[in-house]
Amino acid sequence: MQPFTAEVIRIIQSIPEGKVMTYGQVAALAGSPRAARQVVRVLHSMSEKHALPWHRVVNKFGEIAIPEDEQRLIQEMKLEDEGVELGLDRRIDLSKYQA
Repeated sequence: MQPFTAEVIRIIQSIPEGKVMTYGQVAALAGSPRAARQVVRVLHSMSEKHALPWHRVVNKFGEIAIPEDEQRLIQEMKLEDEGVELGLDRRIDLSKYQA
């Protein structure tokens, strides 16, 4: 496993319940600020294997970036179960919930 990938996994595992991080934020903390897409790939390929709280990672606008309706709904429900509120525009207030 590449050091960047290992660091992304560690960072995502450390996101506290009721908080979110953006893909870019995770990438920057892992040492590669321009690697947000790599964070997406790590989430897609390693969430199950490493029991990652994938639902706590959103885009830079506080939006759920999953295009599939079912998965988007699952992410919304998981976040709401942790106390993260989605606005009427389906965005998360990053000033309130960002870790």
